[in-house]
Amino acid sequence: MAGKPIRIFCLMFILLLGVGCSDPIADSINLLSQQNTTKLTSLGQQLDRGQIRNAMLLSQYAKILTQQRPELTELLNQLAKDGTSQGALFNGLSKRVSATANSENFTSKEQLLDELENINQALSPNLFNDALSDPLNVMADMSKGSLARVNSISQAQEQYANGSGDFGAGSQLVGNPNYGNWSSGSNGTSFWQWYGMYAMFSSLTRGGIGYDRWGRNRGYSYYNDYGRYRYSSPKQRNQQQKVWNRTKKKFSTGQRYATPYSKSRVGASRLSSNSIQAKSAAGTGFSSSNKFRKQRSTSSYSNSSSFRNSRSTTSRGVSRGK
Repeated sequence: MAGKPIRIFCLMFILLLGVGCSDPIADSINLLSQQNTTKLTSLGQQLDRGQIRNAMLLSQYAKILTQQRPELTELLNQLAKDGTSQGALFNGLSKRVSATANSENFTSKEQLLDELENINQALSPNLFNDALSDPLNVMADMSKGSLARVNSISQAQEQYANGSGDFGAGSQLVGNPNYGNWSSGSNGTSFWQWYGMYAMFSSLTRGGIGYDRWGRNRGYSYYNDYGRYRYSSPKQRNQQQKVWNRTKKKFSTGQRYATPYSKSRVGASRLSSNSIQAKSAAGTGFSSSNKFRKQRSTSSYSNSSSFRNSRSTTSRGVSRGK
């Protein structure tokens, strides 16, 4: 009997020692990895069931605009896919979730944790709903005013407020690595190159979109002004920095060429509160630090925490007059 208290004490000591040696970063990584897998499945199901408002609007806009401009049917069908689990935006998140399963894809545990946190936010239905405003507003602009912009002021108001250039149809998607990339030549000049079916945008624009002009004169988009850190991977953001570095070298000494993200553009309207909270990281140039993690404790990671489903609304209906 005398040996029993000693064994109990030893077990308690071992348990306390184990708690003391716990790695909080590793614990957070494991927890977020499990959550993201679950949230990815849930978001895909909500999209395919028509439970995300802007996803449903994408389908409606595509049908209306196809009747107006049947020559754009293939492109419109491709954009409409963003409202499903087959779309570019969702597939981008799915690939990033898969990449986080291998720690060798990241330079440190801290970078992996940052990426997991960004994905965790991006998979929330209300943030994803806001992100879908970009392809929606591409369709709205292509309708020449017959369809209302969503979560954004009008095209004319936005261009006036920002002094932005007119880069033609699809401009809200330029810079977003889910739809294309910056192709750089040996002379340091970079032009936007669309992926796959999105290449049809090239025939609707006034020549190629050069990075230097776009960087100085881009207009508002959800991705570039709110969602960049949530909807692009560390590798993609690193590529964005490389393109900017190459472009900056073209300018002579004394000339200042700020990053395209150094100043937020005016244009957002009625975004969810979660997008407002997520905005700080999107407008910090190419800084890799994740301010979100510093503001949030590990214990608050929960599917039912601060990222509850919400209904984003538009100020007008689906269709409007000019």
